[in-house]
Amino acid sequence: MEKHKILISIGTRPNFIKVTQFKKYITDFPQLEIKILHTGQHYDYKMAKVFFDQFKMEPVYFLEIGEGSPSQQIGKIILAFEEFVKNVYQPDLVLVPGDVNSTLAVAIACNKLGISIGHIESGLRSFDRTMPEEFNRLVADELADICFVTESSGIENLKLEQKKGQIYFVGNTMIDTMVAFENNIDESSILSDFKISNAEYCLCTFHRPALVDEPQGLKFLVNLLESLSDKITCVFPIHPRTKKNLIQQNKWETLANVKNLILLDPIGYFEFQKLVKCAKLILTDSGGIQEESTYRKVPCLTLRPNTERPITVEEGSNILLPMDIEMVNRNNLNILSGKQKKSEIPELWDGKSTFRILKTIENWRR
Repeated sequence: MEKHKILISIGTRPNFIKVTQFKKYITDFPQLEIKILHTGQHYDYKMAKVFFDQFKMEPVYFLEIGEGSPSQQIGKIILAFEEFVKNVYQPDLVLVPGDVNSTLAVAIACNKLGISIGHIESGLRSFDRTMPEEFNRLVADELADICFVTESSGIENLKLEQKKGQIYFVGNTMIDTMVAFENNIDESSILSDFKISNAEYCLCTFHRPALVDEPQGLKFLVNLLESLSDKITCVFPIHPRTKKNLIQQNKWETLANVKNLILLDPIGYFEFQKLVKCAKLILTDSGGIQEESTYRKVPCLTLRPNTERPITVEEGSNILLPMDIEMVNRNNLNILSGKQKKSEIPELWDGKSTFRILKTIENWRR
């Protein structure tokens, strides 16, 4: 019997984390074939290859798009993907995870080529049109033939938008990766390597344009870390773009001299997840970390007015906060004094979402 050919398109570190278990589960579906394509949106070792090495998940195909503006990268991916399909591999279904520029570009290319699309992490909405990711989500969902949903809000949003494609609540594949690599995470030596005390630090991550691409946002970031580090050790794995912007705005030296602040280059998945698991609290503007902290039941303060992952607030350990240093410090002190919110792990965040996706595809194609 001829196999049903499935191509998974990934482009950034968050994408990689969402697809690590397909190779494991595909053996249960002999009629399905899985290949992985890396667009090259994240292209250097620290941002890409170190993850592949840890996951033992080397992609079969590479588009090697490399750096460029969002428009340049999207355009290059569309053109390169079309050439790839015409000359290298003709999939029956393409899976696009998340909400990055690669997600949007490959979804558009598939639509023009008449290839079926499955969107992993479908239906998430921040309802904030100032966020580029929101448009990526909307377009990918509109073009998708199959929508794989992580939480109940995704089902509600897609139904309100009168989505005509098929909607399946499968859970969160990012949690699958955390569950599968739990032993590797526990074995990470990052705490001892940097003399970080278990449950006595705040893990910080910031990368969104609203915070790190504008002078006012960078000024706020430096002032916040100066204030926060007076109360608790702060560990900050810094995104290359964030560091570049701090240097350009002459704020890097100020940040580097903040006492009680540990600045790290981008680190591997196991190392970062060890920091998530053992943190006293997390301060972030990331979407994925809201989910990871919810699974770990670690208090998370998210510097955003909204979230596309409302279940992390409604059921999880996440709290949304404005860019207000006093409010952040107030919540920080509550957590340090033991007054953290009660949280639960959401439904189907159980490590088996990848299997449910493949089972859905197996039945869907018939």
